[in-house]
Amino acid sequence: MPEAILVIDMAKDFVYGKLKCDRAQRIIPNMKKLLESAREKSKPVIYVTDTHLPVDREMALWGEHSMKGEEGAQVIDELKPDKKDYLIEKRTYSAFYETGLDPLLRDLKVDTVVITGLHTNICDRHTAADAFFRGYKIIVPEDCVDAFTEKDHLEGLDYIKRIYGAEIINSKELMKRWKSK
Repeated sequence: MPEAILVIDMAKDFVYGKLKCDRAQRIIPNMKKLLESAREKSKPVIYVTDTHLPVDREMALWGEHSMKGEEGAQVIDELKPDKKDYLIEKRTYSAFYETGLDPLLRDLKVDTVVITGLHTNICDRHTAADAFFRGYKIIVPEDCVDAFTEKDHLEGLDYIKRIYGAEIINSKELMKRWKSK
């Protein structure tokens, strides 16, 4: 099962700035370990981050955040991309919608996406939906995703599992699986 790790919206505005999610701090250490393990196993790491334009529909709901060309749209320093990693910009909740993610995954011969980052009930959920509709298997390390509230996080995990058949797993278990291969 060729897997790719998707790092969703771990941008400065989501972790420290305009749409700060205090709970993001809890997942950074787990994500850092998971990304290091993925790179050791030569699994592609793909960062997909909101990079908005002023006309994007989300501005009416969330206000300006993660704007193209601004520091808030950059990946946080703790999870800086490696030179072999991929960076994709998105303007909607889904990492797939009108981005180059699907062709990249197909070129990499990936059949499974490991979804990490923010927010379990919004961008992670919509990314899972589009992954499911495109035939990808979905793995979500529950300790590498989060949301504004525990309720939103747990409901997001439950929905992704029930509706898209995602495997919900702990990052330590996933890394242990990778080591055994």
